Amino acid sequence: MDGTCRMYLHGHIQIPSLLIKLFCIFLLLHQLAFAVADDSSSPYNPAEQFFIACGLSGSTINTMDGRACIGDVNSEYSPLEQKKNASRVSTAPQEPPYSASRLSNSPFTYGFAVTAGQKFIRLHFYPTYSDLFNKSPAIFSVKTGSFTLLSHFNASLESDALGKAAFSKEFCISVEEEQRMLNITFFPSYQDSYAFISGIELVSMPPSLYFTAADDSGLTFVGQGNQYNIRNSNALETLYRINVGGKFISPSDDTGMYRKWDRDVDYVTDLIPGALPVNGSIVPIFSEIRNYSAPVEVYTTARTMGTNNTINENYNLTWEFEVDSGFTYFVRLHFLEFQIEITEVGDRVFQIYIANQTAEAAADVIAWSGRNGVPIYKNYAVTIGSKGNEKKQNLSIKLHPTPELMEDQVF
Repeated sequence: MDGTCRMYLHGHIQIPSLLIKLFCIFLLLHQLAFAVADDSSSPYNPAEQFFIACGLSGSTINTMDGRACIGDVNSEYSPLEQKKNASRVSTAPQEPPYSASRLSNSPFTYGFAVTAGQKFIRLHFYPTYSDLFNKSPAIFSVKTGSFTLLSHFNASLESDALGKAAFSKEFCISVEEEQRMLNITFFPSYQDSYAFISGIELVSMPPSLYFTAADDSGLTFVGQGNQYNIRNSNALETLYRINVGGKFISPSDDTGMYRKWDRDVDYVTDLIPGALPVNGSIVPIFSEIRNYSAPVEVYTTARTMGTNNTINENYNLTWEFEVDSGFTYFVRLHFLEFQIEITEVGDRVFQIYIANQTAEAAADVIAWSGRNGVPIYKNYAVTIGSKGNEKKQNLSIKLHPTPELMEDQVF
């Protein structure tokens, strides 16, 4: 299939009585609840953005991706407990925000003056055993308001699992009108453990980018036959954000929200020899979704199944993502039809399977977007149930040509 396809995986976090995962895989992120004409090239301008380099001093510190951050040492962003010597600083041979960390074997809190609205929270970690705590383990929880973002989190194990020395965790929450301060607190899990943090980002996001608007009926609940809603009382954890068929997109190259987009090469499976078409000349027409929904490059690259209908009939273009069992996941798929021969409804129709369940029996990008060259995305929720004692399972996204139309279509 040549229509652009991108992935994002988002995970709902703990709400007082609810624990859900939300996961944006294919094209982008959560649903936009309204369709507006907007062909402006200007990115989103966050009302608030904080980037704190924990354990460093200075007001303008350049990060590894070229952005500026502020050190928390002796600044207005110092943890309240620092005055009591409850937290300490450890340095590391990395670029900011991973060149230092704030750590403590007792709780410590960062506070931010905020306005109401939906926010990204990004927590940056560079796990090292610190001599300050005699090789004690870094196992801790992170909370903000009524949400537990991380519970008994082992940063070293996460680093090993990811194969990365430094990494970040991204969450989405909603701040209510009466809330004037957003506090993020780090709690060591055990008496001999410690909590730490290398960097904190807090960035405003547009209304209803991921959360369901009040006048929106919700997203398709795959296999359930009803709709699913993501309310302000929920919080989300981003698991995957994938640029299919394209390159890595850094936070500084996003549309003003500093999201990063990974390549799909580690997730696509059973890929037969085929092309990665790129249409660098197309200028997407943002008439159905906001132009900040994803970087333009997300919509101008894609994977194709190739042109052999005989092979395609017995083949699914497939991506797989490891997820936790027993959660509900949110999947957003972004499309743009940029093949010049595909202009009418019915010119290209295909099937979409999520977690081996039919999400779309007859997907038609032209029918959704109205014309060639117009970006669109579709949102789905899917539950990955428990499977014996397996804590992890693969969530798959599969595309397949609609069988009865294969002779008339090229994928």
